[in-house]
Amino acid sequence: MSLLPETGRRVTGIVARAQSTGRAPSLALAVVRDRSLLHFTGAGETPPPDPKTQYRLGSITKTLTATMVMQLRDEGFFALDDLLYRHLPGTSVGGLTLRQLLGHVSGLQREPDGPWWERSTGGDVDQLLAELADKIAGPPFRTYHYSNLAYGLLGAVLQRVTGESWTDLVGKRVLDPLGMKRTTYAPVEPYARGYVVHELDDSLHEEPRPDTGAMAPAGQLWSTVTDMAKWAAFLADPAPAVLSRETVDEMCTPVVIQDEAWTAGHGLGPELMRVGERVYVGHGGSMPGYNSQLAVHRPSRTGVIAFANSYSLRGTSVRSLALEVLTTVLDHEPAPAEPWRPAPPADADVAQVCGRWWWMGREYEVLADGPGLVMRQVTAPGKPPWRFVRESRDRWRGTAGMNAGEVLSVLRGPDGAVERLDIATFVFSRDPMHLA
Repeated sequence: MSLLPETGRRVTGIVARAQSTGRAPSLALAVVRDRSLLHFTGAGETPPPDPKTQYRLGSITKTLTATMVMQLRDEGFFALDDLLYRHLPGTSVGGLTLRQLLGHVSGLQREPDGPWWERSTGGDVDQLLAELADKIAGPPFRTYHYSNLAYGLLGAVLQRVTGESWTDLVGKRVLDPLGMKRTTYAPVEPYARGYVVHELDDSLHEEPRPDTGAMAPAGQLWSTVTDMAKWAAFLADPAPAVLSRETVDEMCTPVVIQDEAWTAGHGLGPELMRVGERVYVGHGGSMPGYNSQLAVHRPSRTGVIAFANSYSLRGTSVRSLALEVLTTVLDHEPAPAEPWRPAPPADADVAQVCGRWWWMGREYEVLADGPGLVMRQVTAPGKPPWRFVRESRDRWRGTAGMNAGEVLSVLRGPDGAVERLDIATFVFSRDPMHLA
């Protein structure tokens, strides 16, 4: 599977222009769909881009930390609305919740005290907590305020409740199950050195690559475009061995909108980026000498990963580059339609519910969908369908669409035949003239 030649040329041209105008020593970009690498391109010679070369992820690391928080929530270690002091007693910010920290609505200041943690060797969790004074920068849960410190504290929570280091946890719980063998805590050759490009003479100045210690959950990891293709695929189509689809959906639901134009927001870990009518999920990242961006269009299971080994790109950004490429690919190569496959015969009770129904003059159809039901409005085919799973013979629970969480009750007549469907008091009939 690959991009069409013309689309590939467009993408390669976009990347080449970004590297040239942005002055990136090395710029690598990959387009992925359905766990397959559709297209790899790069520009620059320091080093020549290669799919197996590591770059530093920076804050994309936060999406892996958030995934582990959600795993432990699902396993009953804690609730997202737990106050921080329950797991890190004695902290001066113990009144914040894990949910607020995940979504950057805690009001916590952006960085820990001391030297710039991104360029300094970090201490351990005990040192981070010992130096934690009153770090509140604004009112919690009112406005967006990005905080690296919040993710250092979430990493401390993971360590305290499991008794294992964040490094061991991310390997065991995320990287190993997904086969991300080239995603590591410290760089492993081949890896790209990171630089600052001098503004006046275009010379390169290599940046340090410190172990960030207790702040590692906010930005430590190194990876390749090949490994990050697996992470993009996970965000689009979750692996149940790591996290359920329902929980990843929860992570990708907006917690806060970042700007008045509603072009950016944050979920429980992932960033949300709107371009036109599409919403992408992912995260950006930067560390001294590195920039990165992951953007995924979940409905089409298509994503872009971009890495640069310079702290910034003149006149553009790695984020803008990744969003432009992803939008270009989706505009020119929509995801192929899923092939129709005949379904096995529905059992008698389900078959009686299938067919056409009316409510207030609107026509709906109900179809068997594996073990569940799907219901859609015939006269509004663009609206998302409603999906239901069976709880008992005549009771179904909504799982997707407007009626997610609501109960569909099958109402039968004296002879046992299905006569009505009741969804949260909205009664559907086989009679087009039925208005109640």
